[in-house]
Amino acid sequence: MRIGELARRSGVSERSLRYYETQGLLKAERTPGGQRQYGEWAVDRVIRVQALYAAGLNSKKIAQLLPCMRDTDGGPSEAATEQLVVELASERDRINRLITDLIRSRDVLDEVITTASVGVS
Repeated sequence: MRIGELARRSGVSERSLRYYETQGLLKAERTPGGQRQYGEWAVDRVIRVQALYAAGLNSKKIAQLLPCMRDTDGGPSEAATEQLVVELASERDRINRLITDLIRSRDVLDEVITTASVGVS
């Protein structure tokens, strides 16, 4: 599929897809005319990359992580290193701290809303 179709199917802009390619997160074959061509696998790859970005990982960490994720057949990848597992656990802890902080902020906001609602008709 061409880059426009991948963008449409994955919900990611063509510009982002080209960026993913420069960061080593996505690989395209080239036609004799130089156009990018992607296999069906690319849709899942882009969605996975988006999920990792949403989790707060940067492109360098994602590039390290992608080869270590489960293969499309569901089997475990053998590319993970002990150091990568430690770094990812640290990222998970950071995300958990952010979640805790967000919940605390939401609770404070709920109190303010409840207080402000008293006497408002």
